[in-house]
Amino acid sequence: MYRKPYNPSNPHGFWPPYLMAILFVATPPAATGTPPFDELPRSEDPARLLEWGKQYFHGVRAPQDIDRAIQLYCAAARLGSAEAQYRLGDIYARTLTGKTDEVLAASWLLKAAVSKYDAARTRLARWDLTEASFTPEPECVTSAAMVARTLPRARPVVAKPAQPEPKAETPVPAVGKSPNRREIERLVQALAPGFRLNPELVLAVIEVESNFNPKARSNKSAQGLMQLIPATARRFGVADPWDARQNLSGGMAYLRWLLDHFDGDLRLALAGYNAGEQAVRRHGGVPPYKETRGYVRRVARVLGVSEDGLASVETGPAGIAAPGGAGTDWERRFFSPNASG
Repeated sequence: MYRKPYNPSNPHGFWPPYLMAILFVATPPAATGTPPFDELPRSEDPARLLEWGKQYFHGVRAPQDIDRAIQLYCAAARLGSAEAQYRLGDIYARTLTGKTDEVLAASWLLKAAVSKYDAARTRLARWDLTEASFTPEPECVTSAAMVARTLPRARPVVAKPAQPEPKAETPVPAVGKSPNRREIERLVQALAPGFRLNPELVLAVIEVESNFNPKARSNKSAQGLMQLIPATARRFGVADPWDARQNLSGGMAYLRWLLDHFDGDLRLALAGYNAGEQAVRRHGGVPPYKETRGYVRRVARVLGVSEDGLASVETGPAGIAAPGGAGTDWERRFFSPNASG
């Protein structure tokens, strides 16, 4: 027991029991923050490795560090995580490490595609892989060891009609002050490709936000079809949030910004749309708010996918064919009929 300096009023020099009780109650337990990085790659839990890889990638709950993210994604990928394989491919396909290695990116994306990760096939469709060769077990390369390699662009096969006719550009439809659902759907179909968004995603957000009511207003002053709060409306140049076209354009601009900000992670983008991007960063993922988690689930339900299935929702422009059909050359070469995830 700890002995205090001698005190005449307490000659035995011990803390009184009531003070000891206060001392033990007032001493907080050690905080459980970011685990030491050296311990993480040794984990055998792919979900934990993937989650901490995202924290280091986005810089939430951990310092932003692309090389540490690569190491954690790599450990998860080796344990069979298709999402980690996809994320490695995505990193190498861009200049996040200072260089772009499309050969290494395609190698990881192929592994993810074999594991039935649909978004990987979308990414692979950009390249012509007919002359390329890939190792079955790609490397995990950090930024210092990166080399720059490129693959030839895929040439889209466009079916030509027997008697081609000039196609007039579809004008953006006009809507009145209180457009009905059909008019709103037509307007979304026309505007969404300009924001690189799938119209079905935008329509799902509108259904959950306002149920297609252009005059909807929440108790937090969110307004219109996509429920823009005044600060967000100003941020994205919306002068009149009650104007359907302006409201849709502002909401789509914000959703596109969130998708770019969170590296295409639709779950995080939707959570940010509901709770704000700072809340997502602060909590290192979908915030633990009942409203926000319910919001993400409802949008997924309207889209007809599970919450986990949001990762495979294509957010690009409408009218672009799903990449890589069953008969494409690269699928015949890399995916045997018996391939399984």
